[in-house]
Amino acid sequence: MACCRGAKKSIWFIFKEFSIWRQPSCGYSAQAFNGSQLVGAREISKPPLTISLLRRFGSTASASEQMNLIRQLRERTSAPIKDVKSSLVSCNWNIEAAEKDLRKRGVVLASKKSSRTATEGLLAVAQTKNKAVVIELNCETDFVARNDIFQYLASSLARIALTVENPSQQAQVTFPFGYEYLENMKIYLDHPKLSGETTVESAITEVAAMVGENVKLRRGFALSASPDGVVCSYLHTCPQPGLGRIAGLLTLEAESSNASVDALQRVGSSVAMHIVAAKPLFLSKELVCSEAIKSERDILKSQAESSGKSQMAIQKMVEGRLRKYFEDVVLLEQKFVMNDSTNIKSLLDDLSKEVGSPVKIGNFLRMEVGEGIQRDETSDSPGAVAQSTESHALT
Repeated sequence: MACCRGAKKSIWFIFKEFSIWRQPSCGYSAQAFNGSQLVGAREISKPPLTISLLRRFGSTASASEQMNLIRQLRERTSAPIKDVKSSLVSCNWNIEAAEKDLRKRGVVLASKKSSRTATEGLLAVAQTKNKAVVIELNCETDFVARNDIFQYLASSLARIALTVENPSQQAQVTFPFGYEYLENMKIYLDHPKLSGETTVESAITEVAAMVGENVKLRRGFALSASPDGVVCSYLHTCPQPGLGRIAGLLTLEAESSNASVDALQRVGSSVAMHIVAAKPLFLSKELVCSEAIKSERDILKSQAESSGKSQMAIQKMVEGRLRKYFEDVVLLEQKFVMNDSTNIKSLLDDLSKEVGSPVKIGNFLRMEVGEGIQRDETSDSPGAVAQSTESHALT
């Protein structure tokens, strides 16, 4: 009985103490139970048990409500769950205030991450009949490259780049551009988590904050064809239309305006796929720079001389291997990957007969995500890609 009386007394004591702290005369309990911070708590001396009780019951959001708010804010912002919960707690579980807090913090976090190397990402292509643009948007991991917001941004950047006029005012030319070419342009976004009008620079910063990685627009290229030509493209490892990790693009030029556009696009798409697979460096033998030929000839000659054969035999060996070199690096000389019994030059001859007009390749390029980026440094300028023009050809 004594034990029961003691237990009842302890429970009564706790209840009494808790009731005292709930009285309005203290001025603090109403704020605590509405979720606000206790003000001036140091002025009142409370037993440790009472403090723990107040802390335990100080939040208005139940556990299920908190989980629901975390889920909603994650869906709105795509921010890491740790940052989402931190913002909700600091904003007293007010989801609107927490969203603003995340956006403010995101800009700071994005600027801190901007020095980190970004070698993953996607290529995005946007095109019309006579013009195509390909851009490279980088991130740090392939996980982010699969993110819906990242992919939406890449496609949006390609579309906005397609609207920009080529400053060189030359129709049949490959025009390279970097981040600074687009950063101040206005872009309209229509995505559940990213909407409204902003600048390219701000859009990239906001997406970087959402995904928690360094995101950067590294480079881009624009290809244009004449009114009688077409631009064709192919994307490899394609998560959705217009996106991929490797891109091949080219322009096909027909001398007659009556040439079938469908036929040009059909063959052009096949050649674009060939460019991705075969990795040509030059369009024709005439565009192979003399330094590259001299270097290759010296290497082949040294290899042939080790055989101990006569000079005449060595010369024939060098010329034969040089022809093989051209077949490896020159687009028109390469065996067609879809039919190795013919080469690209013969393929174009057959197309010319089909459309009743001479057809030629104007320009081509091949791009791959992350090519030319050193793991310990980033590159802001457009990297080297295989191209058909002499000034941009790889050696």
